[in-house]
Amino acid sequence: MKNVLVIGSTGQIGSELTMKLRSIYGGNIVAGYIPGAEPKGELLESGPSAIVDITNEQQIAETVSKYNVDTIYNLAALLSAVAEAKPQLAWKIGMGGLFNVLEVAREMHCAVFTPSSIGVFGNNTPKDKTPQDTIRNPRTMYGVTKVSGELLSDYYNIRFGVDTRSVRFPGLISYVTPPGGGTTDYAVDIYYSAAKGEKFVCPISAGTFMDMMYMPDGLRAAIEIMEADSTKFVHRNSFNIASMSFDPEIIYNNIKKYVPDFKMEYKVDPLRQAIADSWPNSLDDTCARQEWGWKPEYDLDAMTQDMLAKLKDHSKK
Repeated sequence: MKNVLVIGSTGQIGSELTMKLRSIYGGNIVAGYIPGAEPKGELLESGPSAIVDITNEQQIAETVSKYNVDTIYNLAALLSAVAEAKPQLAWKIGMGGLFNVLEVAREMHCAVFTPSSIGVFGNNTPKDKTPQDTIRNPRTMYGVTKVSGELLSDYYNIRFGVDTRSVRFPGLISYVTPPGGGTTDYAVDIYYSAAKGEKFVCPISAGTFMDMMYMPDGLRAAIEIMEADSTKFVHRNSFNIASMSFDPEIIYNNIKKYVPDFKMEYKVDPLRQAIADSWPNSLDDTCARQEWGWKPEYDLDAMTQDMLAKLKDHSKK
């Protein structure tokens, strides 16, 4: 990777990934954005930016040509709960947008990273230590677009030789960008409430386990897979990656070790609960470990300590 375009650079993953890439590769990382979601502050000032609407293939191609882009991070998507409210738009961005990116990559010889998700799995998938290769039958539009995206990316690799790569992200937890409508976002919100000294109202019921990951590990995965030697790949689109699995009670009790007065109550959101119930409790990431050396650095306790410390620092600014 030398010249990189990040589409969706101001979103939850993109805002942090763009800065991480710039810290590693310098200023040749283009922050692609849509009007109304412009880069601000350090993201705007630390490197080039361009309007790149993923539904506009010509706009993508012109930006790739202008900046001599060799790698595209395609992060444009509606998150799971939002996608259920706007299924047509979710398909247009998730699949129509991916088609545009892959066509530009085919014509202009770019590598492409498109994140997948635990959302590709459904009620018939093994729940615990979900295998790399297993049934993928989601019942959400978010999951449908992610499964379709995995298949389409593999097709472009096999049929046209496009260097497509991907990981299935679990729930990503971050102190930088507020959550934006994902099913796993309760695990971000809970830290914000704890840091503010507020009671947390949990939309997911006790006993609901989901795979989670601290954002620094997620960013490393997205970069390391693109740097990996692809001759060792058996898979491409998309690798299970894992770090930790917990339910609301476990994360609540972990936070209480550091915020003893913290309180939580349940008010279950039926839509998010139904989505969560269809997802795995935990993933088996053996293939990612074997094929490109994946290894997480954060467990729940390390993440909790860092999240609370960082949010405390943020509140002082």
